[in-house]
Amino acid sequence: MSVAIMQPYFFPYLGYWQLINAVDRFILYDNIKFTKKSWIRRNRILLNGVDSLFTLPVKHDSDSLDIRERVLFDSFDVEREKILKKIKDAYKRAPQYHNVFPIIEECFRYESKNLFQYIHHSIVTVATYLEIETSIIISSNIEMDHSLKNKDRVIANCIALSEDTYINPVGGVELYDKTYFLENGINLHFIKMRSLDYKQFENEFISNLSIIDVLMFNSKEEVKKMLKQYDLI
Repeated sequence: MSVAIMQPYFFPYLGYWQLINAVDRFILYDNIKFTKKSWIRRNRILLNGVDSLFTLPVKHDSDSLDIRERVLFDSFDVEREKILKKIKDAYKRAPQYHNVFPIIEECFRYESKNLFQYIHHSIVTVATYLEIETSIIISSNIEMDHSLKNKDRVIANCIALSEDTYINPVGGVELYDKTYFLENGINLHFIKMRSLDYKQFENEFISNLSIIDVLMFNSKEEVKKMLKQYDLI
């Protein structure tokens, strides 16, 4: 059985979904610190031929708070309509717009103002649409020592769930040592997305945009095939 662990990202790029699809259980960190400049609350879409950022407005609060303790601005209802209009304007001519926009809109209109709950809902919704069967687990629900850091925390999660294989994005090659994991009974692998492109109107292809972009230009079956276009190293 295999497991992966990630921060919750809002409509993340295709590689994030490949990782979810590649494992039996996927742990979402809710009890780690919120990082303002991360991809937790923001992503990029294609607008007028260039990449354009959209961001969830998070209420200012102590930097010591975990993601699950952060909330969206009270005025988010107004900002949400602006972001939805931006997405609609960007993709209203895309081939899958009528199938996909209602799903995106449903995620944006989720009622919770809690940042983690809001993003968790969007991840589960998109995973359901793509028929990903991986079990998505909230980290704070796992019985373990949550004060552990870095690789020791990852290993403790694997042990708590009786998993013997951990898969990490390829960017962690220099952070995690396969020998150290193996000494703790865990097989460590890294997932690397293969080079993928698709038609984005008549524009030059821009890679690693939000999954929104992928879904707008590709059918569900095409995206499901893309989920398997990776290598484990």
